[in-house]
Amino acid sequence: MIAQLAQPTYTPAEYLTLEEQAEQRHELINGEMIPMAGGTTNHNEIITNLCVLLKPSVRRQNGKLYLENVKLWIPEPEVFTYPDVMVITEAVDYYGNTQTTVTNPSLIIEVLSPSTRNYDQGQKFEFYRSLSSLREYVLVDPERVYVMVYGQQGDGSWVLSILEDLAGELVLDSLGVKLAIAEVYEGIFASA
Repeated sequence: MIAQLAQPTYTPAEYLTLEEQAEQRHELINGEMIPMAGGTTNHNEIITNLCVLLKPSVRRQNGKLYLENVKLWIPEPEVFTYPDVMVITEAVDYYGNTQTTVTNPSLIIEVLSPSTRNYDQGQKFEFYRSLSSLREYVLVDPERVYVMVYGQQGDGSWVLSILEDLAGELVLDSLGVKLAIAEVYEGIFASA
């Protein structure tokens, strides 16, 4: 019989201390520190495109745009994570006494990868939905033209729209902006 070694669990304070010193980023889920996988060049290209496309609108609204190195604290399930893109349209609410972790995004965008695809679409979206500030959640596939947009409705329900046309538009109601899908995928597909 092989004995299973118990994974150590960490409090949020312990996690933050360890994460400051870590060479690799980790998420904290149910007290467990989970290493994050690195991204591909397509993944990076999409994040860069989104940053360039969103920044002018976010700036006009006096909002903040944060990329994958800023942590998000989700209090109810006690999760720390690093979304690829976050937009905050109100005053930034920080976790604790640091400016490394925020708590109130209105828009979160994740670029999918084979190792995180199911998590991003399932449990992670469940975590994100617990944030009262969140209005939209967008998932972008870096290997094909496929964008999933989850928008929160007035009654609290979430509606999914799927975009698969390079000539289409990504409508972000939380910001009042429209982005050309071709510009989101610029530099990835020859026709973009």
